[in-house]
Amino acid sequence: MASRPRVIALVTDFGTRDPYVGVMKGVALGIAPRATLVDLTHEVPPQDVAAGRRALADSARYFPAGTVFVAIVDPGVGTARRALAARSGGRFYLAPDNGLLAFLAGTRAEFRAIDADRWGLEPRSATFHGRDVFAPAAARLAAGLSFARLGPRVAAIAPGPPAPAVRRRRGGRLEG
Repeated sequence: MASRPRVIALVTDFGTRDPYVGVMKGVALGIAPRATLVDLTHEVPPQDVAAGRRALADSARYFPAGTVFVAIVDPGVGTARRALAARSGGRFYLAPDNGLLAFLAGTRAEFRAIDADRWGLEPRSATFHGRDVFAPAAARLAAGLSFARLGPRVAAIAPGPPAPAVRRRRGGRLEG
């Protein structure tokens, strides 16, 4: 019995007016043509890592085992921050090491630094790692690449910005 194609779910702050999301999908489908691509959201507020983390954390459990999530909300693109991959609960998560995956810290998640030289596109842009690093690595996972081959284990990840406080009105006062 052939294995079922994997889902690749995308979370970005790109919006949908420009071709960036479509280009990432094209790269992924060029490597894993049987993958199912899902647009979880592309409307994370620009550079709002906490909102991207929340969208990913709140949604992941509703996807089937084997889903590969790609989260790109990356104010540090072009810097020395790592490209991360995580495996937790039968799902995979790829994102910059900027706090997007902090909801997995303290769990049984396994983290790896993606070897962009091995699994990314060349030439690699300094500002479009979604296309050049994350989409190809996600597609390779979806096509059957072993998680362990993505790169070396990572012991600690960036905590990222704190989530904003939840505020509620109670008796005419704002609390939280």
